[in-house]
Amino acid sequence: MSIYTFRIIIEPDEKNTFHGYVPSLRGCHTWGKTIQETRKNLRDAIKCHIQGLLKDKNAISQDKESLEFIQTFTEKELIKN
Repeated sequence: MSIYTFRIIIEPDEKNTFHGYVPSLRGCHTWGKTIQETRKNLRDAIKCHIQGLLKDKNAISQDKESLEFIQTFTEKELIKN
């Protein structure tokens, strides 16, 4: 049995809901009213997306060795002197 790993991103949107997507699966997006709902919807979206890839005999991209960082700046660092 193979195991597939995907990085998911969930961000608040302008409608006070959440937008979720999978960077390695182009076009795999969804939304939800809560983070938990968005995670559930993403799980369903990933399964549907993968089933489509398999049906079309396309490769399944996954995040094997990706790194993700958050970079923080002070306001002073961003303003040119």
